[in-house]
Amino acid sequence: MDVPFLDLAAGYNELQAEIESAVLRSLRSGQYIGGSEVEAFEEAFARYVRAAHCVGVASGLDALRLALLAMDIGPGDEVIVPSHTYIATWLAVSMCGATPVPVEPLNLTFNIDPSKIESALTTRTRAIIPVHLYGQPADLESILAIARQHGLRVLEDGAQAHGSRYRGRRIGSHGDAVAWSFYPGKNLGALGDAGAVTTQDEAIARRLRLLRNYGSQAKYINDIKGVNSRLDPVQAAALSVKLKYLDAWNARRAACADGYAAALQGLPLTLPACPASAEPVWHLYVVRTAVRNDLQRALAAKGIGTLVHYPIPPHRQAAYADAGRSVGSLPIAERMADEVLSLPMGPQLSPEQQYWVIDALRDFFKEA
Repeated sequence: MDVPFLDLAAGYNELQAEIESAVLRSLRSGQYIGGSEVEAFEEAFARYVRAAHCVGVASGLDALRLALLAMDIGPGDEVIVPSHTYIATWLAVSMCGATPVPVEPLNLTFNIDPSKIESALTTRTRAIIPVHLYGQPADLESILAIARQHGLRVLEDGAQAHGSRYRGRRIGSHGDAVAWSFYPGKNLGALGDAGAVTTQDEAIARRLRLLRNYGSQAKYINDIKGVNSRLDPVQAAALSVKLKYLDAWNARRAACADGYAAALQGLPLTLPACPASAEPVWHLYVVRTAVRNDLQRALAAKGIGTLVHYPIPPHRQAAYADAGRSVGSLPIAERMADEVLSLPMGPQLSPEQQYWVIDALRDFFKEA
């Protein structure tokens, strides 16, 4: 049996008629920059996450970068980031001229460890970026308390956490702003690149709307130095359709996660841990094992797709060689990079496919 890591085509097929109708409506409108499709999605997504404002942009990276710029983060500033995350979190900081300062994660949840943040603060620290990694909210209560004590901004990276809840409240407005990616493989995925920022802060939202559109509110009048990073109306139309199904699809992901958790108990795997404060949406189901590479090859031989999130920590990438961080300087992130394996997960993963994955895992460890 072939089990893809994530079957995007199956998700499209399930909503094909609605998505194609929405896209065709957008194409026929003659409005190809901004307009009613973008405004409707921004309003719907803001309402969904209980935020006052949603500002659509071209990608998740732009959402992070422009949110930092809207908070006046720039050269000479430092921003706390997780050591274990996708490199976009770091790149956004660097693109603003600021310096990413990594803090190690908690072993059980993969998210940034709040107890390690204060020791990383300096007089140049201006913000903290907690990433809600793999769909599980970070410990916002602790992080926000540190930020308030030291006068810091909090920009949440919600790229993998659409619909997740922290202490009963949806991620979307706990910190100063939340950056979202709608990359096709996300829980709420577009048909290409797309992103947004949600916030309760009207000043941040107003500045974001300027930044994404050449610094302009009115054509040929430029108030600040901005960029071109606008949410495409076709993507907005598709996202509006998929937003209606997000909770139902997240519930399917949760059922898959429950199935893995029940069936994989007792195997020599470290399974995901979920604190009582968090309601994850299982963007990924990530296990850990010292024999990760052998296990991945064995699963591939049985037609099972897996991925490693992420094989090289940002501080070990050539892009950050100038930071001078040696091997072993961030040991938890490095160990995770050697051990993590993401199993097939998605709303279209069938029970039969999941049984095949579970049986293959059991067979591997039985023979090992």
